[in-house]
Amino acid sequence: MGRLRLGADRALTVLVVKDAPSANFDNRRAPPDMLVLHYTGMKTARDAIARLQDPGAKVSAHYVVKESGAILRLVHEERRAWHAGKGVWQGETDCNAASIGIEIVNPGHEFGYRDFPEAQIDAVISLVSDIRTRWTIPDARIIGHSDLAPERKQDPGERFPWKRLASVGHGLWFEPAADRIAALGVPLGVGDEGLGVVVLRAGLHRLGYGLTPGGDYDEATRLTVEAFQRHWRPSRVDGIADGETRATLMGVLQLATAESATGVLN
Repeated sequence: MGRLRLGADRALTVLVVKDAPSANFDNRRAPPDMLVLHYTGMKTARDAIARLQDPGAKVSAHYVVKESGAILRLVHEERRAWHAGKGVWQGETDCNAASIGIEIVNPGHEFGYRDFPEAQIDAVISLVSDIRTRWTIPDARIIGHSDLAPERKQDPGERFPWKRLASVGHGLWFEPAADRIAALGVPLGVGDEGLGVVVLRAGLHRLGYGLTPGGDYDEATRLTVEAFQRHWRPSRVDGIADGETRATLMGVLQLATAESATGVLN
């Protein structure tokens, strides 16, 4: 595990990174073991970087990855950047303290959400790979902002290529077979109750979402299902737990459980 050394500067091993310091940080209480990916959600990269550097905004991230693939470092990894806000993942409620935050330049859903350029994704993959040489970050703790705060965030969104990230060893990915999908029967949605909803909510909670166990498909459940779909079933984000969504959840849970049991990290 990476050992926290306050004030130390762990040099990046292979990447060309430009420093663009932000004063919006404080001290960590422990080494980071989570990685949170965001999109900037502003009209331009310049606007986003200016906000992340503005002391009055009280927001920041450790890194910004531009559409060109250029990487900026705003806060050193040993420090606690203010990127996650209120949220929870796997019981962790101070996600800023536990994580490294990467802002990926993209206007987002409000200003014209678009595909992430190839050069940008290549840079994100290289950066994630580099970060994981310094810190012990399980695949099940490589998440999007919307995963820890589904009630208020959508980033990095359904256009982010989580499958590609997982294919090179970072994060979890699972695609269920048709028979597994068919076996789960009718979709579940808002207003539904019963055992199927109990199993769904328990599974989402077990994976890491802040949704509490229960038997009713309420608005919180819908938003959490949407967040799950943005990450693991991005072809249709509708908040309806159809067979494909639930089969995917079961598969991702199996991968996360196996990783936790063996301690194997990519």
